[in-house]
Amino acid sequence: MIYIGVTGWGDHDSLYPGPISPRDKLKEYAAHFPTVEVDTAFYAIQPKRNATKWVHDTPSSFQFIVKAYQGMTGHQRGEIPFATKQEMFHAFKESLEPYIEANKFAMALFQFPPWFDCKRENVEYLRWCKKEMGDLSCALEFRHQSWFLPQYRQQTLDFMKEEKWIHSICDEPQSGEGSIPTVLEAVDTEKLLIRFHGRNVHGWQKRQAENWREVRYLYRYNQQELQEWAVAIQKLAKESKDVYVLFNNNSGGDAADNAKAMMNLLELEYEDLAPMQLDLF
Repeated sequence: MIYIGVTGWGDHDSLYPGPISPRDKLKEYAAHFPTVEVDTAFYAIQPKRNATKWVHDTPSSFQFIVKAYQGMTGHQRGEIPFATKQEMFHAFKESLEPYIEANKFAMALFQFPPWFDCKRENVEYLRWCKKEMGDLSCALEFRHQSWFLPQYRQQTLDFMKEEKWIHSICDEPQSGEGSIPTVLEAVDTEKLLIRFHGRNVHGWQKRQAENWREVRYLYRYNQQELQEWAVAIQKLAKESKDVYVLFNNNSGGDAADNAKAMMNLLELEYEDLAPMQLDLF
């Protein structure tokens, strides 16, 4: 099955045409898409009560992709707010329990930073992460080009397969070593993740710019670009049972529209979406 959604549910204005409480946005979101990325988990491990509410707010077949906490992937500046790394991983796994119990946990997404390059120390850390996560489904996304240099590309893919990582395939600006190429390879026959970050080359690496976070994902995919990807997604869906597609290009509010366009191109009609809350009155 192909699941299409976006990252987060709070900032997609085109999905919420009328006044709506932030607490009710996920209910309305679930009327449009069958999956979402919980990106708030990156900034802080979420209390279980939040996950319990979100599980309650969505249909039975809805799937959550939970982004790993920044301390787990090396984004955290300074000391982690836990006594040990093991304690941090344990807290994160505990936060996933409501999703798992409701059969709504698709995977945890480990997105590593641009400075996490291909070297032995980091390969060993990836092994350690996977061991700590046990049998839970985990996707792996790189941001440093070295993992897919010609001399390492196949080894990286083989490593992901051996360690039972789900490949997070990216469409993102190609701007040097702080970006990765699109590698159309499924390493797991059960699950695959595809994330669209846009192609804003000029905004991708300008970390010193005052509005960097606002323009980083400022991009709207055109019909031709989406059509090319629709063909690739159909091919990948033959290699992996469940393909999750997330649009993250939302600096300008384009993610939801592009996700809807991709659903149309793939002729997807989901049967178990939530009712349109705003249409009830």
